[in-house]
Amino acid sequence: MSLPGKIVCIGRNYVEHIHELGNAIPEQMVVFNKPSSSLSQHLYAQHQGDRLHYEAEICLRMTEQGLTQAAVGLDLTKRMLQSQLKQAGLPWERAKAFDGAVVMSDFIDISEAQISQLGVRLLINGKQVQHGEVKHMMYPPLMAVQELATFMALQPGDWLMTGTPKGVGEVHAEAEFTAQLLLSQEVIVSQSWRARDNLTV
Repeated sequence: MSLPGKIVCIGRNYVEHIHELGNAIPEQMVVFNKPSSSLSQHLYAQHQGDRLHYEAEICLRMTEQGLTQAAVGLDLTKRMLQSQLKQAGLPWERAKAFDGAVVMSDFIDISEAQISQLGVRLLINGKQVQHGEVKHMMYPPLMAVQELATFMALQPGDWLMTGTPKGVGEVHAEAEFTAQLLLSQEVIVSQSWRARDNLTV
C-alpha cells in the first residue's frame, strides 16, 4: 500500500458516538490530521505503555477523479491522554498521531454515487461492537470535502477518515478485530488484525 500524502480525519461525526463520550455537539466540523508515519500493518493494544482505544471508520482516498477509492480502518486513540489534552485546550496529536495510530485495509474502486450507500462494521472475536452508515453522519464525505476546501485542499493520494460510530472501546492483546466496509449492507472489504501487546519506540 502506498503511503498517503496526508490523512485528514473528521471527528465527532456520529451523534451517538458524541453522546457516548460525553462530548458536546460541535458547531463546526471537527478536523485533525494524522501523518503518514502513523500508518501500521499491525494493531497494538498499547503504545509506550498507554492503552489504546479502537475507532472503526470508513476511509476514502482521493484520486484524479475525486473520492473514488474506499477502505475500512481503525483510528487508534490514547483516550486518557486525549481527555487530558482536551481539558487543557491543547491539540490532540500526542493522542492521535503517534506511530501505529492507523491500521487500514486495501482500497477498492467505487463511484462517488456509491459513497452515500457505504457503511462500516467492526467485530471483536466475532461479536459486532460497531456499526454505522454514511447516512448517519453529520458531515457525509462529499459535504466534508466541500467544507475542507474552504481552508485545505485534498490532493490525489490523500485519505479522508470519516469518523466513528458508537461502540468504541479499549484494545486488548490477542483479540481478533475484523473491520468490514459495507455497500448497501453487503460486505465489499473485510480486514482482520490480531492485536499485539505493546509498541515501543
